Amino acid sequence: QERLDMSTYPVESIRNFSIIAHVDHGKSTLADRLLEITGTISKTDRNKQVLDKLQVERERGITVKAQSASLFYSHEGINYLLNLIDTPGHVDFSYEVSRSLSACQGVILVVDANEGIQAQTVANFYLAFEAQLSIIPVINKIDLKNADPETVEKQIEKLFDIPADECIRISAKQGTNVEKVLQKVIEKIPPPQCNTADPLKALVFDSTFDHYRGVVANIALFGGEIAKGQKIVSAHTKKRYEVNEVGILTPNEQPTHKLYAGQVGYLIAGMKEVTEAQIGDTLFLYKQPVEPLPGFKSAKPMVFAGMYPIDQTEYNNLKSALERLTLNDSSVTVHRDSSLALGAGWRLGFLGLLHMEVFNQRLEQEYNMSVILTAPTVPYKAVLSSAKLIKEYGKDQITIINPAHFPDKLSVSEYLEPTVLGTIVTPHEYIGKIITLCQDRRAVQKDMLYIDENRVMLKYLFPLNEIVVDFYDALKSLSSGYASFDYEDAGYQSADLVKMDILLNGNPVEELATIIHNDKAHAAGKLLCERLKETIPRQLFEIAIQAAIGKKIIARETLKAYRKNVVAKCYGGDITRRMKLLKRQAEGKRLMRKIGNVEVPRDAFIRVLKRETDK
Repeated sequence: QERLDMSTYPVESIRNFSIIAHVDHGKSTLADRLLEITGTISKTDRNKQVLDKLQVERERGITVKAQSASLFYSHEGINYLLNLIDTPGHVDFSYEVSRSLSACQGVILVVDANEGIQAQTVANFYLAFEAQLSIIPVINKIDLKNADPETVEKQIEKLFDIPADECIRISAKQGTNVEKVLQKVIEKIPPPQCNTADPLKALVFDSTFDHYRGVVANIALFGGEIAKGQKIVSAHTKKRYEVNEVGILTPNEQPTHKLYAGQVGYLIAGMKEVTEAQIGDTLFLYKQPVEPLPGFKSAKPMVFAGMYPIDQTEYNNLKSALERLTLNDSSVTVHRDSSLALGAGWRLGFLGLLHMEVFNQRLEQEYNMSVILTAPTVPYKAVLSSAKLIKEYGKDQITIINPAHFPDKLSVSEYLEPTVLGTIVTPHEYIGKIITLCQDRRAVQKDMLYIDENRVMLKYLFPLNEIVVDFYDALKSLSSGYASFDYEDAGYQSADLVKMDILLNGNPVEELATIIHNDKAHAAGKLLCERLKETIPRQLFEIAIQAAIGKKIIARETLKAYRKNVVAKCYGGDITRRMKLLKRQAEGKRLMRKIGNVEVPRDAFIRVLKRETDK
């Protein structure tokens, strides 16, 4: 395989750009067409979402990981090198989008001509706008019969202040006008500001793990050049490496002699752990230190779930599978955790529910691991007031991830829960239902704006734990799938939180304790008790299943005992004979209940702790 010579592409003829859009507006399809036009991949009918390489992405038809590719294109006699980064569209992965934007100078904002502007379009536009990138609006899917590009142009003009005549109308599926997008990219997007004569300065914006070659880091060069055999140092870990291979991704890896300033490519340098290729890290030549680049805000996990092996003998295998998978997905946080019922496991932090599902699916597909995931929870905080506890923790504010560590009300001045600022874009006929849904979820309305005569943008402040399980599904079913939802972190606010314990015959069951808002405790307690009643096997004595807040019982279900028919041998005779036999039986049951011990079987736990799907 011959190595390419990249020195023929000076900084002036390089363009780095990303494609951003709402889910399903055709980012990956547009990327396919751009790859075909520039001859990077051959034209066949099989080119569907070429850049989505993971099995999960193919099955679900979504992009999970940002992928980059280098395209060669000649325009007016000059050869250009275009570095394209295809980004995911879901809320959960907006972190991937912000990382990709750091390696770019411009973006293509794709809007579906059918759907118009949706929540994610707005969120991604502001990400690009804050990074001061030049934005090229593209209206896609004009080949559909319901397409209405004029309305969409008006929406773009109203919301984003981009003049309507700048929008390019294309159909990525059929390839109409796509060539025009490339020309616009070359005209509108500035080349990167850097120089080959400067010392080497490279930003690591993504990394993957290869079993044979170690960590493959995706880098954007902001200065200098890099070649095989050079000694480089990481600004984050201060470790030294020798470069084994550099190259560009024309979706597949293509080794080159060197990479020069302004180019985007990959680098393999014998890093064994992915923690060494810290995302947002700066690489420089040994003995030539540079000012490190600003890097990224680290991803904040929004949802926590416990993960346990189905069988404890699998613990070590699962541990290595988790380590290898978190190499490729650096936004998952992992803490060791153990539970009496489920054994040793981990508490994982995810960016959202879809992220959690995708992670679980990748574990199953790529590593053949099936696991138990508990119901998702969110991180709460408590402001401590007792001097003893403050001394013990060393700070007056603690974060509570596990309900078992929930401090008592007496020693806390206030509890805090995480909130998010949600944006909902919906056709106006569904407004009534959606407002009711939001009020049920304790949300506070912040803003309401008509985008055009039949689209509305609502802004709400939500408590995160209200939207984390099934808000999205509820919103979609209320609005026949037309409403779209996006959220961003909005800090913590004080809340009336309580810890709800589940008691079996008066003994608390630690794994089933949950932290919940006071208003919702009664309904949730009742639901949990009912579900336990169905899953715990009956015993020879009766079991009281209770939900309690502190000393106060808020819900109860009784699981009746198995009973022998002791009056079967009586026929006729006096009533006192029957009463005597029944009374003796009741005595025996009472005695048994005193010494009887309720063992909750493991599958009952799994059934109760799993996500509540049967609402």
